[in-house]
Amino acid sequence: MRIGELARATGTTARALRHYEQVGLISSERASNGYRVYDERAVVRVRNIRYLLAAGLTLDDVRVFLPCLDGDVAAAPPSDKGLRVALDRLAVLDERIAVQTAARDRLASAIREQTGGRIHPVA
Repeated sequence: MRIGELARATGTTARALRHYEQVGLISSERASNGYRVYDERAVVRVRNIRYLLAAGLTLDDVRVFLPCLDGDVAAAPPSDKGLRVALDRLAVLDERIAVQTAARDRLASAIREQTGGRIHPVA
């Protein structure tokens, strides 16, 4: 299938697919006209990549899951390495949330102070 067909079948964009290919997560052959041609199995692989990205992992994190991207990633038992990557990413997200929460709290406090408590942030 061509890149547009794969994009439609997976709910992604051709640009994202080219990026996944550039970073080595998917591969294609070139037709005689130069167009990228993907195997039908690429649909499962791209859906798994998108599933892992939606879960909060990065493309670098997804590389660890290369051996199982062609199967059912959601149902497969996690490997020790995959679990470690997921736990590390969770720690990064937790830290970012804590930093953002602290910034929000400081801003809300400053607003209350500056308005004499007349304006209350919606949080």
